Amino acid sequence: MASMMFTDCSSISSSLLHVNGRRGAILFRHCVGQLRLRSTASARGCSISIRCSSSPSSATSIDGKAVAKTIRDEITVDVSRMKESIGVVPGLAVILVGDRKDSATYVRNKKKACESVGIKSLEVRLAEDCSEEQVLKSISCFNDDPSIHGILVQLPLPSHMDEQNILNAVSIEKDVDGFHPLNIGRLAMRGREPLFVPCTPKGCIELLHRYNVEIKGKRAVVIGRSNIVGMPAALLLQREDATVSIIHSRTKNPEEITREADIIIAAVGQPNMVRGSWIKPGAVIIDVGINPVDDPNAPRGYRLVGDVCYEEACQIASAITPVPGGVGPMTIAMLLSNTLISAKRIHNFE
Repeated sequence: MASMMFTDCSSISSSLLHVNGRRGAILFRHCVGQLRLRSTASARGCSISIRCSSSPSSATSIDGKAVAKTIRDEITVDVSRMKESIGVVPGLAVILVGDRKDSATYVRNKKKACESVGIKSLEVRLAEDCSEEQVLKSISCFNDDPSIHGILVQLPLPSHMDEQNILNAVSIEKDVDGFHPLNIGRLAMRGREPLFVPCTPKGCIELLHRYNVEIKGKRAVVIGRSNIVGMPAALLLQREDATVSIIHSRTKNPEEITREADIIIAAVGQPNMVRGSWIKPGAVIIDVGINPVDDPNAPRGYRLVGDVCYEEACQIASAITPVPGGVGPMTIAMLLSNTLISAKRIHNFE
Protein backbone atom coordinates (compact mmCIF):
# COMPACT_ATOMS: atom_id res chain seq x y z
CA MET A 1 0.00 0.00 0.00
CA ALA A 2 2.99 2.32 0.25
CA SER A 3 2.73 3.11 -3.45
CA MET A 4 -0.87 4.30 -3.18
CA MET A 5 -1.30 7.66 -4.94
CA PHE A 6 -2.84 10.53 -3.01
CA THR A 7 -3.90 13.89 -4.35
CA ASP A 8 -4.54 17.12 -2.47
CA CYS A 9 -8.13 18.22 -1.92
CA SER A 10 -6.99 21.75 -1.04
CA SER A 11 -9.44 23.35 -3.46
CA ILE A 12 -12.50 21.51 -2.22
CA SER A 13 -13.45 23.85 0.59
CA SER A 14 -13.66 26.98 -1.48
CA SER A 15 -15.01 25.05 -4.45
CA LEU A 16 -18.00 23.55 -2.69
CA LEU A 17 -19.05 24.48 -0.49
CA HIS A 18 -28.56 17.38 14.69
CA VAL A 19 -31.13 16.41 11.04
CA ASN A 20 -32.77 19.16 13.20
CA GLY A 21 -35.46 21.75 12.85
CA ARG A 22 -36.38 24.35 15.42
CA ARG A 23 -40.11 23.63 15.15
CA GLY A 24 -40.11 19.84 15.02
CA ALA A 25 -43.02 18.53 17.04
CA ILE A 26 -43.22 14.98 15.76
CA LEU A 27 -42.24 12.20 18.12
CA PHE A 28 -41.13 8.93 16.59
CA ARG A 29 -38.78 6.07 17.29
CA HIS A 30 -37.73 3.57 14.69
CA CYS A 31 -34.91 1.06 14.62
CA VAL A 32 -33.22 -0.16 11.47
CA GLY A 33 -30.80 -2.88 12.53
CA GLN A 34 -28.82 -1.12 15.23
CA LEU A 35 -29.60 2.38 13.95
CA ARG A 36 -31.82 4.33 16.28
CA LEU A 37 -33.78 7.33 15.04
CA ARG A 38 -35.34 9.63 17.55
CA SER A 39 -37.21 12.89 17.13
CA THR A 40 -38.19 15.27 19.90
CA ALA A 41 -39.72 18.69 20.13
CA SER A 42 -36.59 20.12 21.69
CA ALA A 43 -34.98 23.47 21.00
CA ARG A 44 -33.31 22.03 17.91
CA GLY A 45 -36.28 19.91 16.88
CA CYS A 46 -35.71 16.42 15.63
CA SER A 47 -32.44 14.58 15.99
CA ILE A 48 -31.06 11.37 14.60
CA SER A 49 -28.91 9.16 16.79
CA ILE A 50 -26.52 6.71 15.20
CA ARG A 51 -25.27 3.90 17.38
CA CYS A 52 -22.44 1.85 15.97
CA SER A 53 -23.16 -1.81 15.39
CA SER A 54 -20.80 -4.66 14.68
CA SER A 55 -23.06 -5.91 11.90
CA PRO A 56 -25.18 -3.20 10.24
CA SER A 57 -27.25 -4.48 7.32
CA SER A 58 -27.15 -1.19 5.43
CA ALA A 59 -25.82 2.23 6.33
CA THR A 60 -28.07 5.20 6.83
CA SER A 61 -27.44 8.05 4.42
CA ILE A 62 -26.26 11.24 6.13
CA ASP A 63 -28.31 13.79 4.21
CA GLY A 64 -26.17 16.89 3.83
CA LYS A 65 -28.75 18.62 1.66
CA ALA A 66 -31.43 18.32 4.35
CA VAL A 67 -29.10 19.43 7.14
CA ALA A 68 -27.83 22.36 5.05
CA LYS A 69 -31.41 23.48 4.37
CA THR A 70 -32.17 23.41 8.08
CA ILE A 71 -29.08 25.51 8.78
CA ARG A 72 -29.97 27.98 6.02
CA ASP A 73 -33.46 28.32 7.51
CA GLU A 74 -31.89 29.07 10.91
CA ILE A 75 -29.58 31.66 9.32
CA THR A 76 -32.49 33.31 7.51
CA VAL A 77 -34.24 33.87 10.83
CA ASP A 78 -31.14 35.41 12.43
CA VAL A 79 -30.35 37.63 9.42
CA SER A 80 -33.91 38.96 9.45
CA ARG A 81 -33.78 39.55 13.20
CA MET A 82 -30.48 41.40 12.87
CA LYS A 83 -31.81 43.62 10.11
CA GLU A 84 -34.95 44.47 12.07
CA SER A 85 -33.12 45.06 15.36
CA ILE A 86 -30.06 47.10 14.31
CA GLY A 87 -30.53 47.71 10.60
CA VAL A 88 -27.47 45.67 9.60
CA VAL A 89 -27.41 43.11 6.79
CA PRO A 90 -24.43 40.72 6.77
CA GLY A 91 -22.27 41.20 3.69
CA LEU A 92 -20.00 38.73 1.84
CA ALA A 93 -17.48 39.77 -0.81
CA VAL A 94 -16.17 37.22 -3.30
CA ILE A 95 -13.07 37.77 -5.44
CA LEU A 96 -12.85 35.63 -8.57
CA VAL A 97 -9.65 35.66 -10.63
CA GLY A 98 -9.68 34.16 -14.11
CA ASP A 99 -12.37 32.48 -16.19
CA ARG A 100 -12.43 28.89 -14.92
CA LYS A 101 -15.94 27.59 -15.52
CA ASP A 102 -15.99 25.51 -12.36
CA SER A 103 -14.91 28.47 -10.21
CA ALA A 104 -17.52 30.71 -11.85
CA THR A 105 -20.17 28.08 -11.11
CA TYR A 106 -19.12 27.81 -7.48
CA VAL A 107 -19.20 31.60 -7.07
CA ARG A 108 -22.64 31.76 -8.68
CA ASN A 109 -23.92 29.09 -6.30
CA LYS A 110 -22.53 30.98 -3.31
CA LYS A 111 -24.24 34.19 -4.44
CA LYS A 112 -27.54 32.36 -4.83
CA ALA A 113 -27.12 30.89 -1.36
CA CYS A 114 -26.50 34.35 0.08
CA GLU A 115 -29.63 35.69 -1.56
CA SER A 116 -31.68 32.78 -0.23
CA VAL A 117 -30.90 33.71 3.39
CA GLY A 118 -30.86 37.50 3.03
CA ILE A 119 -27.08 38.02 3.08
CA LYS A 120 -25.78 40.74 0.77
CA SER A 121 -23.13 39.54 -1.67
CA LEU A 122 -20.65 41.46 -3.79
CA GLU A 123 -18.41 40.02 -6.48
CA VAL A 124 -15.18 41.27 -8.04
CA ARG A 125 -14.01 39.54 -11.21
CA LEU A 126 -10.42 39.98 -12.30
CA ALA A 127 -8.69 38.79 -15.45
CA GLU A 128 -6.56 35.65 -15.46
CA ASP A 129 -3.46 37.71 -16.23
CA CYS A 130 -4.09 40.44 -13.67
CA SER A 131 -1.34 41.27 -11.22
CA GLU A 132 -1.18 40.05 -7.67
CA GLU A 133 -1.26 43.70 -6.61
CA GLN A 134 -4.71 44.08 -8.16
CA VAL A 135 -6.04 41.20 -6.10
CA LEU A 136 -4.45 42.62 -2.94
CA LYS A 137 -6.00 46.01 -3.68
CA SER A 138 -9.47 44.47 -3.91
CA ILE A 139 -8.91 42.66 -0.62
CA SER A 140 -7.75 45.89 1.02
CA CYS A 141 -10.88 47.72 -0.11
CA PHE A 142 -13.12 45.04 1.36
CA ASN A 143 -11.06 44.93 4.56
CA ASP A 144 -11.87 48.64 5.02
CA ASP A 145 -15.55 48.39 4.01
CA PRO A 146 -17.76 48.28 7.16
CA SER A 147 -20.67 46.80 5.18
CA ILE A 148 -18.60 43.71 4.33
CA HIS A 149 -18.29 41.12 7.08
CA GLY A 150 -16.73 38.27 5.13
CA ILE A 151 -14.18 38.06 2.31
CA LEU A 152 -13.70 34.97 0.16
CA VAL A 153 -10.97 34.57 -2.44
CA GLN A 154 -12.07 31.81 -4.81
CA LEU A 155 -9.43 29.12 -5.24
CA PRO A 156 -7.48 28.02 -7.16
CA LEU A 157 -5.64 31.19 -8.12
CA PRO A 158 -3.57 31.53 -11.33
CA SER A 159 -0.13 29.97 -11.07
CA HIS A 160 1.71 33.30 -11.19
CA MET A 161 0.18 34.39 -7.88
CA ASP A 162 1.36 33.66 -4.35
CA GLU A 163 -1.73 32.05 -2.84
CA GLN A 164 -0.39 32.25 0.71
CA ASN A 165 0.40 35.95 0.39
CA ILE A 166 -3.09 36.69 -0.92
CA LEU A 167 -4.94 34.67 1.71
CA ASN A 168 -2.83 36.26 4.45
CA ALA A 169 -3.98 39.70 3.26
CA VAL A 170 -7.60 39.00 4.23
CA SER A 171 -8.40 40.58 7.59
CA ILE A 172 -8.60 37.86 10.22
CA GLU A 173 -11.88 39.43 11.40
CA LYS A 174 -13.37 38.80 7.93
CA ASP A 175 -11.66 35.50 7.12
CA VAL A 176 -14.89 33.51 6.73
CA ASP A 177 -13.05 30.79 4.81
CA GLY A 178 -10.93 30.23 7.93
CA PHE A 179 -7.68 30.08 5.97
CA HIS A 180 -5.72 32.79 7.77
CA PRO A 181 -2.71 31.27 9.58
CA LEU A 182 -3.76 32.90 12.85
CA ASN A 183 -7.14 31.19 12.66
CA ILE A 184 -5.52 27.83 11.87
CA GLY A 185 -2.95 28.42 14.63
CA ARG A 186 -5.65 29.13 17.19
CA LEU A 187 -7.51 26.03 16.04
CA ALA A 188 -4.40 23.96 16.75
CA MET A 189 -3.81 25.35 20.25
CA ARG A 190 -5.62 24.22 23.36
CA GLY A 191 -7.28 27.07 25.19
CA ARG A 192 -7.44 29.25 22.08
CA GLU A 193 -10.46 29.79 19.87
CA PRO A 194 -10.26 30.65 16.15
CA LEU A 195 -12.50 33.41 14.90
CA PHE A 196 -13.50 31.13 12.02
CA VAL A 197 -13.17 27.44 11.19
CA PRO A 198 -12.65 26.35 7.54
CA CYS A 199 -16.03 25.65 6.00
CA THR A 200 -15.68 22.08 4.76
CA PRO A 201 -14.18 20.61 7.97
CA LYS A 202 -16.70 22.60 9.99
CA GLY A 203 -19.47 21.09 7.86
CA CYS A 204 -18.11 17.58 8.45
CA ILE A 205 -18.19 18.00 12.23
CA GLU A 206 -21.61 19.66 12.06
CA LEU A 207 -23.00 16.61 10.26
CA LEU A 208 -21.66 14.37 13.02
CA HIS A 209 -23.20 16.63 15.66
CA ARG A 210 -26.57 16.89 13.97
CA TYR A 211 -26.76 13.13 13.58
CA ASN A 212 -25.72 12.72 17.22
CA VAL A 213 -22.62 10.71 16.38
CA GLU A 214 -20.54 10.37 19.51
CA ILE A 215 -17.00 11.67 18.92
CA LYS A 216 -15.51 11.82 22.41
CA GLY A 217 -13.18 8.92 23.08
CA LYS A 218 -13.68 7.43 19.60
CA ARG A 219 -10.95 6.49 17.15
CA ALA A 220 -11.04 8.78 14.11
CA VAL A 221 -9.06 8.59 10.89
CA VAL A 222 -8.67 11.51 8.49
CA ILE A 223 -7.48 10.52 5.03
CA GLY A 224 -5.63 13.48 3.52
CA ARG A 225 -3.67 16.32 5.12
CA SER A 226 -4.44 19.41 3.03
CA ASN A 227 -4.43 22.77 4.79
CA ILE A 228 -8.05 23.35 3.82
CA VAL A 229 -9.70 20.03 4.69
CA GLY A 230 -7.55 17.27 6.16
CA MET A 231 -5.47 19.07 8.76
CA PRO A 232 -8.28 21.28 10.17
CA ALA A 233 -10.63 18.29 10.22
CA ALA A 234 -8.10 16.38 12.32
CA LEU A 235 -7.71 19.35 14.65
CA LEU A 236 -11.49 19.66 15.06
CA LEU A 237 -11.82 15.95 15.87
CA GLN A 238 -9.04 16.30 18.42
CA ARG A 239 -10.89 19.22 20.00
CA GLU A 240 -13.87 16.88 20.32
CA ASP A 241 -11.64 14.46 22.29
CA ALA A 242 -11.32 11.84 19.57
CA THR A 243 -8.10 9.88 19.15
CA VAL A 244 -7.01 10.94 15.67
CA SER A 245 -4.79 9.36 13.03
CA ILE A 246 -3.97 11.02 9.69
CA ILE A 247 -3.44 8.94 6.55
CA HIS A 248 -1.30 10.56 3.84
CA SER A 249 0.86 9.70 0.84
CA ARG A 250 3.72 8.35 2.98
CA THR A 251 1.58 6.17 5.23
CA LYS A 252 2.73 2.57 4.86
CA ASN A 253 -0.35 0.71 6.07
CA PRO A 254 -3.39 2.94 5.39
CA GLU A 255 -5.85 0.05 5.18
CA GLU A 256 -4.90 -1.34 8.59
CA ILE A 257 -5.04 2.06 10.29
CA THR A 258 -8.34 3.01 8.68
CA ARG A 259 -9.91 -0.30 9.69
CA GLU A 260 -9.50 0.72 13.35
CA ALA A 261 -11.57 3.89 12.95
CA ASP A 262 -15.00 4.50 14.41
CA ILE A 263 -15.17 7.70 12.33
CA ILE A 264 -13.58 8.21 8.91
CA ILE A 265 -13.24 11.54 7.11
CA ALA A 266 -11.92 10.96 3.59
CA ALA A 267 -10.52 13.96 1.70
CA VAL A 268 -7.85 13.01 -0.84
CA GLY A 269 -9.50 13.40 -4.24
CA GLN A 270 -8.92 9.74 -5.19
CA PRO A 271 -12.11 8.11 -6.56
CA ASN A 272 -13.24 5.01 -4.68
CA MET A 273 -9.90 4.67 -2.90
CA VAL A 274 -11.37 3.48 0.40
CA ARG A 275 -12.80 0.02 -0.17
CA GLY A 276 -15.09 -2.02 2.00
CA SER A 277 -12.12 -3.98 3.34
CA TRP A 278 -10.76 -0.76 4.86
CA ILE A 279 -13.85 -0.17 6.99
CA LYS A 280 -14.62 -1.31 10.52
CA PRO A 281 -18.19 -2.63 10.80
CA GLY A 282 -20.42 0.11 12.18
CA ALA A 283 -18.06 3.00 11.38
CA VAL A 284 -19.42 6.42 10.41
CA ILE A 285 -18.01 7.81 7.16
CA ILE A 286 -17.85 11.43 6.02
CA ASP A 287 -16.76 11.45 2.36
CA VAL A 288 -15.44 14.84 1.24
CA GLY A 289 -14.23 13.70 -2.18
CA ILE A 290 -16.05 14.74 -5.34
CA ASN A 291 -14.44 13.01 -8.29
CA PRO A 292 -15.70 12.73 -11.88
CA VAL A 293 -15.43 9.24 -13.40
CA ASP A 294 -16.33 8.25 -16.94
CA ASP A 295 -19.82 6.86 -17.34
CA PRO A 296 -21.23 6.55 -20.88
CA ASN A 297 -24.71 6.02 -19.45
CA ALA A 298 -24.68 9.36 -17.62
CA PRO A 299 -26.15 12.42 -19.39
CA ARG A 300 -22.81 14.25 -19.28
CA GLY A 301 -20.68 11.20 -19.94
CA TYR A 302 -19.45 11.09 -16.36
CA ARG A 303 -20.73 10.77 -12.82
CA LEU A 304 -19.47 11.99 -9.47
CA VAL A 305 -18.12 9.61 -6.86
CA GLY A 306 -16.41 10.08 -3.53
CA ASP A 307 -13.11 8.91 -2.12
CA VAL A 308 -14.98 5.98 -0.55
CA CYS A 309 -16.49 3.17 -2.59
CA TYR A 310 -20.10 3.83 -1.59
CA GLU A 311 -21.55 0.53 -2.80
CA GLU A 312 -19.17 -1.44 -0.59
CA ALA A 313 -19.08 0.96 2.35
CA CYS A 314 -22.85 1.20 2.78
CA GLN A 315 -22.97 -2.53 3.51
CA ILE A 316 -20.46 -2.21 6.35
CA ALA A 317 -20.71 1.30 7.84
CA SER A 318 -23.51 2.42 10.13
CA ALA A 319 -23.80 5.79 8.33
CA ILE A 320 -22.21 7.47 5.32
CA THR A 321 -22.51 10.70 3.38
CA PRO A 322 -23.56 10.31 -0.27
CA VAL A 323 -21.70 11.95 -3.14
CA PRO A 324 -23.11 14.30 -4.25
CA GLY A 325 -25.51 15.55 -1.59
CA GLY A 326 -23.38 15.02 1.49
CA VAL A 327 -20.57 17.38 2.45
CA GLY A 328 -20.89 19.74 -0.53
CA PRO A 329 -24.10 21.52 0.55
CA MET A 330 -22.71 21.81 4.07
CA THR A 331 -19.66 23.75 2.88
CA ILE A 332 -21.79 26.57 1.52
CA ALA A 333 -24.04 26.48 4.59
CA MET A 334 -20.98 26.89 6.82
CA LEU A 335 -19.79 29.83 4.69
CA LEU A 336 -23.13 31.54 5.30
CA SER A 337 -22.90 30.66 8.99
CA ASN A 338 -19.40 32.13 9.27
CA THR A 339 -20.53 35.33 7.54
CA LEU A 340 -23.41 35.72 9.99
CA ILE A 341 -21.09 35.01 12.93
CA SER A 342 -18.72 37.70 11.67
CA ALA A 343 -21.49 40.29 11.35
CA LYS A 344 -22.78 39.49 14.83
CA ARG A 345 -19.28 39.76 16.31
CA ILE A 346 -18.44 43.04 14.58
CA HIS A 347 -21.73 44.65 15.67
CA ASN A 348 -21.91 43.01 19.13
CA PHE A 349 -25.25 41.45 18.25
CA GLU A 350 -26.46 38.43 20.18
